[in-house]
Amino acid sequence: MALRSWLRLSALALATISWSLVSAASLSFENTAIVRTVDLGGSLVHVTTTYAIRALDNSAKQYVVSLGEKEAESTSWFEAKLKGQNEPLSVTTGQLDPHDGTYSYIVDLPKPLGVNGTVNLVVETVLTHTTYPWPEKAAQQDDQSLKYEGDLFVLSPYKTVTQRIKVRAPAPRIISYTTPEGLDMFTTDSVATKSGATITYGPFSNIPPSASATFIKQHQKHIVVHYYFGHPVVQIMSLNRTAEISHWGANLNVQNDIVLHNAGPKLKGQFARIDYQTQTFFNRLQPHIIPSLTLHLPSGIHSAYYYDLNGNVSTSRLRVAPSVPKDAQGKQYSTLELRPRYPLMGGWNYSFTLGWDSPLADSAGYDASTGSYILGVPVQTVIPGAVVNEAEVKIIFPEGATDIEVFPPFAPITQRRSTHITYLDTIGRPAVALSFQNLTDKHNGLIYVTYKVPLSAHLQKPKAVSIAFGALFLVAFLARRVDLSLSK
Repeated sequence: MALRSWLRLSALALATISWSLVSAASLSFENTAIVRTVDLGGSLVHVTTTYAIRALDNSAKQYVVSLGEKEAESTSWFEAKLKGQNEPLSVTTGQLDPHDGTYSYIVDLPKPLGVNGTVNLVVETVLTHTTYPWPEKAAQQDDQSLKYEGDLFVLSPYKTVTQRIKVRAPAPRIISYTTPEGLDMFTTDSVATKSGATITYGPFSNIPPSASATFIKQHQKHIVVHYYFGHPVVQIMSLNRTAEISHWGANLNVQNDIVLHNAGPKLKGQFARIDYQTQTFFNRLQPHIIPSLTLHLPSGIHSAYYYDLNGNVSTSRLRVAPSVPKDAQGKQYSTLELRPRYPLMGGWNYSFTLGWDSPLADSAGYDASTGSYILGVPVQTVIPGAVVNEAEVKIIFPEGATDIEVFPPFAPITQRRSTHITYLDTIGRPAVALSFQNLTDKHNGLIYVTYKVPLSAHLQKPKAVSIAFGALFLVAFLARRVDLSLSK
């Protein structure tokens, strides 16, 4: 009970400190303009928000970006840059503010701004699970449409002179969209206008600091956009990736156990093979049917395998690209046309295993100054437009490896160490497992690991094999000397 009380007090203190920093920061800047663009998709929604900010004092260096509670829970990727620059800025993720019900992200600007100094800050986020199929069910011949739900105003702890929100659908076929009411104090023009595939809300003027419970309750509006979507809505329910390092074989084996889910509208009625063949022949297959997927795998791979619960699947095609040196900047990749045993209809799942071997030299190096090996393992094989709900990446090191260090490209949910035992092992191999949630196409970095393998560890397997064969010959030798006959 004492530990729980201490944790509650610590969380409250941290939230209070965060709220105090936001309150103090609200006097440092003013938003001369905010423009948000929401690019609708299937499983992912990409949001780009540009803040034109003006400093109100000479020590303004930390800018606070606020997100509503639901938006923050759906945000899987957050990155801030200065407009026209490629280098991301340092971002500190805050806790939920108990006073206002908002999350605060503190962005460190490269240098303090003087009074009336201006800069354009671009924040890119990726939202997951903010769209859903509507209608919820569709026949094989029906179109696919989705609904997006979100908040209207961009919250900010600073006063905003003008704000505009653009919601951009993949195509002009927008079925309906919300037109909020009761916003006369912020605009005298039309609240929402549609032009082609873009719905524009605003401009809204003279918005007070909005990252507060009072503003959210009185003025924040909920918007819904219903639109056609002409691509499959793909989700990876779970991804278990295992990367096994072998120095004796100079090989890196990567195996993926995947549960694929079609998140489009569920199939209405029964699946009709004749209708499916007709649609395929006339190239009129509806987007909520997934007949195949195209994956980009690393270059230089070999011995690829793909099987499901019924065994090996031979209906796929792999085109292997040659290996690329580690210091080269080429973007060659192998292409796998993955075709399941059956077309994946809306609401259906498909479990399969995909793996391959690759030369260890393609992804590993040796630092002679420290005696350490350095290896990069991709977090995932990206499926465009897909979200990975749950992922675990397990890296198995050579037996006897020491001084293991792991450097993920972004923070994992959990990280644990274990021992993996396989053929010809004596003490087992050290392993590190990292778990992630809601991975998107932005989460395509490498997990770098460093480790050392002493000479005694390299000789561990030959020594174990030699002892095993020696023991076998000794047993055979002694067996030849034992006389089990009853008479001489």
